[in-house]
Amino acid sequence: MPRAILASFAKHVAIPDLRWSPDEGLTPSRLRIELLSGLTVALALVPEAVAFAFVAGVHPLVGLYAAFLVGLITALIGGRPGMISGATGALAVVMVALVAEHGVEYLFATVVLMGILQVIAGAMHWGRFIRLVPHPVMLGFVNGLAIVIFLAQLGQFKVPGTMENTGHGVGGGEWLAGIQLYTMLGLVALTMAVIWVMPRVTRIIPAPLAGIVVVAAIVIGMGLDVPRVGDLASIEGGLPAFHIPMVPLTWETFEIILPYAVILAAIGLIESLLTLNLVGEITGKRGGASQECIAQGAANVVTGFFGGMGGCAMIGQSMINVKSGGRTRIAGIAAALFLLLFILVGSPLIEQIPLAALVGVMFMVVIGTFAWNSFKILLKVPLMDAFVIILVTVVTVMEDLAVAVVVGVIVSALAYAWNNAKRIHAVTRDSLTEEGAKVYEIQGPLFFGSSDGFVEIFDIANDPETVIVDFADSRVVDQSALQAIENVAAKYEAAGKRLMLRHLSRDCHRLLNKAGHLMVDSDDDPDYGLVVDYSVRTGILGGH
Repeated sequence: MPRAILASFAKHVAIPDLRWSPDEGLTPSRLRIELLSGLTVALALVPEAVAFAFVAGVHPLVGLYAAFLVGLITALIGGRPGMISGATGALAVVMVALVAEHGVEYLFATVVLMGILQVIAGAMHWGRFIRLVPHPVMLGFVNGLAIVIFLAQLGQFKVPGTMENTGHGVGGGEWLAGIQLYTMLGLVALTMAVIWVMPRVTRIIPAPLAGIVVVAAIVIGMGLDVPRVGDLASIEGGLPAFHIPMVPLTWETFEIILPYAVILAAIGLIESLLTLNLVGEITGKRGGASQECIAQGAANVVTGFFGGMGGCAMIGQSMINVKSGGRTRIAGIAAALFLLLFILVGSPLIEQIPLAALVGVMFMVVIGTFAWNSFKILLKVPLMDAFVIILVTVVTVMEDLAVAVVVGVIVSALAYAWNNAKRIHAVTRDSLTEEGAKVYEIQGPLFFGSSDGFVEIFDIANDPETVIVDFADSRVVDQSALQAIENVAAKYEAAGKRLMLRHLSRDCHRLLNKAGHLMVDSDDDPDYGLVVDYSVRTGILGGH
């Protein structure tokens, strides 16, 4: 992650106790910060979980139970302290078709299978592939994320009870108007102002929590007519109960849930691992990708057996936690337990919290997450990198985060392959060791993208009887490269000429031998440029 993103985050959002490390121990001050940070996150989780349950077409408690269970388990055994997990919109929009066609019990079974697949991915260490995400993709991901969080809050400016499930979120409905809209906007602005001012006054209370408390006190005390959490749905309920999904244990059921489980597992892991990287950059932590995959999988398996809709890392809530000072597992555990308390005993109070306060908190997350200096970066980086940044941002907003990251990685990989394909060329000279020989000194990697260009380098008709191909400044990468060498050798052999290879690295020797292209003499030493005669060894591949 470029430092510019962190600089933007730090500029707009005050992060207390950033220098804290585990070596300092768990002091009373640190414990207070962790618990208050967990409380702040729990308050922000409520409307999100309810809204995502609406998107998926399930009861609000299904979303709240997922937020509690996934949040608790990943906080206990996840790969990165400070991360927050729960029900997310990216998963909900995939679930809605399954629930509509087959019912909620199939959703629970799918979540269990999704978790099993994620555990397998963690055990196989597939989380390491997140390292392949280039910086331009991460930059576009962060900017797209900020826009998505912003757009998600706009639904709170609609009259409660008129919003409809559009399949891509809670949309439709009537917008607030008149004094109610102005009051809502004023309270949002007040929340943001409190969050901005609070760190400059005291750090005893996390700034987002202070903003929620101040605005809630004003709304409740003055009896202002603005949308509140309770207007979305009642969050009152009991403890989640163990429940085996009521689906037929048949191959047909497996065929129904498997495609959804694979998609959900992939989306969940991509979002979780990107969040892990983002939180890791801010808190100075590294590693834990495989552990996070296993934690997410275990959490979803448990959630599926306790009536939850499953989930993954929540980037917005993770940023709230980090911004509020959460650095240990205590904050995530506290957030999950506070959320359970809200469900069991605190629903009458929590339902009175104005949505404007929570919207204000999320707007500050948007300001702190968006890399504002990326506008300048676009003018300085290579054109392809700028294109990838914009592409990932747009796809994130139009589709979802996981699709955007996959698209960005594919485009970046193709651009890299194209640039390397253009690098292949050769420098020619007369040999100093072989009388009358011509030497082709290959420059650039030889792989599928450059194999055609490699074949076109040679002037077979006009070359002398002996030709040496020197790979000192090149590298044989894949099967396409091997086939290209074989094609060139076959053409020289057909012309009655002798082809010799020089400076093949030891791993290239092994690759050529394994493919049956080249039998390397035992005294051939690539470190000293001894030549391997290719002409007498061709014909192994392709019938030559």
